[in-house]
Amino acid sequence: MKIGTVKEIKTHEYRVGLTPDCVKSYVSHGHEIYVEKNAGEGTGFSDSDYEKSGAVILNSAAEIFDKCEMIIKVKEPQPSEYSYFKKNHILYTYLHLAADEKLTRELLDKKICAIAYETIMEGRSLPCLTPMSEIAGRLAVQEGAKYLEKTFGGRGVLLGGVPGVARGKVAILGAGVVGTNACKIATGMGAEVTVLDVSSARLAYLDDVFGSRITGLYSTESNIERICRESDLIIGAVLIPGAKAPKLIKKSHLALMKKGTVLVDVAVDQGGCFETTRPTTHDNPTYIEEGIVHYCVANMPGAVALTSTYALTSTTLRYGLQIADKGAILACRENTAIAKGLNLYDGKCTYPDVASAFGLEYYSVDKIFS
Repeated sequence: MKIGTVKEIKTHEYRVGLTPDCVKSYVSHGHEIYVEKNAGEGTGFSDSDYEKSGAVILNSAAEIFDKCEMIIKVKEPQPSEYSYFKKNHILYTYLHLAADEKLTRELLDKKICAIAYETIMEGRSLPCLTPMSEIAGRLAVQEGAKYLEKTFGGRGVLLGGVPGVARGKVAILGAGVVGTNACKIATGMGAEVTVLDVSSARLAYLDDVFGSRITGLYSTESNIERICRESDLIIGAVLIPGAKAPKLIKKSHLALMKKGTVLVDVAVDQGGCFETTRPTTHDNPTYIEEGIVHYCVANMPGAVALTSTYALTSTTLRYGLQIADKGAILACRENTAIAKGLNLYDGKCTYPDVASAFGLEYYSVDKIFS
């Protein structure tokens, strides 16, 4: 199969879909690999690194899309890339379609086979989403701590406090992968940490891991109001795989918060779990609404591109090889994890939460490939 990767063009997105080591793996399986010129420069991979691994360098994304059957990216295609798509292209990347109707309909119209990293599922785990969730969870506290500084509009609170002064208070909505990793950093910084979730099992797990260093609360309206009043930093870490995130912090809750409180919405790719969320970029990562600092960068791991690229490709490679070796249809038939990653195929929506988000007819993968 002819496989290509392009330079990411989302603002301050430095990750790349294939490393030179990935290229070696695909080439060893008999595939032809094409890489857009300078695609890896943001992570420190030169064109010569790719060429030594067996890739062919092409000058533009348009050439990559025209030449290749399968496109491997990191982020969802941007509007300027829509015109490059051809019928039956296999697109393998993060998509977050339930929060992007324009992209969804564009890919449907072009009859693209769209396989989303974030919905590939083995058992209850999301192996291609997990490494980025781990990074985003850790970054959420790091970024939140920075924007609590007075010079950025925050309250001027040091999360770890100092002897004789109270520690900062961090609240984390969601006890999944993002929430767990946020806990690691927040407790490590010495903050007073509260975690909210609807799952007693997840709260029990975090209690076993962190003990008295955190407080676990059921996610109820009254507990959400409580953390709004008390917290210096609130991290939105709620995920419903492939679906829009629930809006847990309402606009009315901002009035309960202390001025300069920081909100970090890690769920922004899925529409965000705060009503006042609107996507931002690393160029201009925050905005202030009603005195509350919002950090809603939609590609947080892009800031640590080298770590992120290695973490991401270490999990996406094995599924990508199966798709390339067998073709999308056979790969989905033989591997239910990949089948769950299939969001769109031949103009049909094959992921229920995406179909529900936009009133589309849903087609099961079994029905599509029967």
